[in-house]
Amino acid sequence: MAQSLIVLVTCSSVAEARLIANSVVESRLAACTNLLPGVVESVYRWQGRVEKARERLLVIKTTRRSFPPLRDSIRRMHSYQVPEIIAFPISAGLPTYLRWIEDSVSSRRKGRR
Repeated sequence: MAQSLIVLVTCSSVAEARLIANSVVESRLAACTNLLPGVVESVYRWQGRVEKARERLLVIKTTRRSFPPLRDSIRRMHSYQVPEIIAFPISAGLPTYLRWIEDSVSSRRKGRR
């Protein structure tokens, strides 16, 4: 079974988050996205200053193999110069769910052969 990942992406708006969420699932770069309700209050350092922003958080499920094209796709759609795109390995989970993640993104690769 392929290594599954959780990818976190903060977005500037609900519209941007929905655009990214729909696009990465439709293109089979992700099995599932969750747009968390409410606003994330972010405090961060940018260009030497402490900044604050109200953002939306996407939680994306994918595989390690699909991460590079997923990352590149998000960067093309994202409004930030340096978007937060970070991935964590899923160390354990329901085997049928993890297989579903793999199957949901692997169809993209099969169609290219």
